[in-house]
Amino acid sequence: MIIHSPTIVLRRFSYSDTSIIARCFTREMGKISFIIRGAKRKKSPQSAFYEPMSYLDIVFSHNKRRDLHLVTKASFASTYLNIHKDLKRIAYGMALVELTEKTLIDEDPNKELFDELITVLKIVDSEQTQLNLIYWYYQLRILDLQGFKTDLSDQNLSGLILPDPNQGPNSKNILSTLLSGNIIENDFIKRIEKLTVSLKDRKIISKYINTCLYYHFDGLSELKSLRVLKALVTA
Repeated sequence: MIIHSPTIVLRRFSYSDTSIIARCFTREMGKISFIIRGAKRKKSPQSAFYEPMSYLDIVFSHNKRRDLHLVTKASFASTYLNIHKDLKRIAYGMALVELTEKTLIDEDPNKELFDELITVLKIVDSEQTQLNLIYWYYQLRILDLQGFKTDLSDQNLSGLILPDPNQGPNSKNILSTLLSGNIIENDFIKRIEKLTVSLKDRKIISKYINTCLYYHFDGLSELKSLRVLKALVTA
């Protein structure tokens, strides 16, 4: 079956001396792994397409009997000009795609989450707003859109008591604002830009959201970018 889909590259790794595997989030089919033959050869035009955070428009051949699929055509749907010029933006961008890769199930489409990720990456690339707020927002959306909606009034998960989200001077208001809006709305960025985030708020909110994520998804603490981000958002 031939499928045409917008795609975000989540991860790439070597497959052979000349080929790579690109793990991607496609809007039409969810998370899929592609074998990119010849991508490691010198002068190969394909290698540049399959870097993490690349936003592509691809055509691919999908075979239900295979774990690795073939891309027949690829082009950039858009490019992020500023992310790669700033270490902090790189860290946030990598954390976004690594978190997405780790929490998605293979070939389980989630078009709403895909659209959210595209919008969030555009904001990380272009906006001057507090990026930790955008990152927290996306973490909460992953929980919500994967079936684990956050309820600030309930601190009990099965076998776990969550950290109190009200301990910071503004932490409850920040979390409530992030949970009540949608980043696709025109005024949402303006609303969160007005939020005041203290050092204590950062620590409380990061601990609360990360505890929820670690409870519902295995292996997140192993992701390097998330460890880097934990240091950034609490510094």
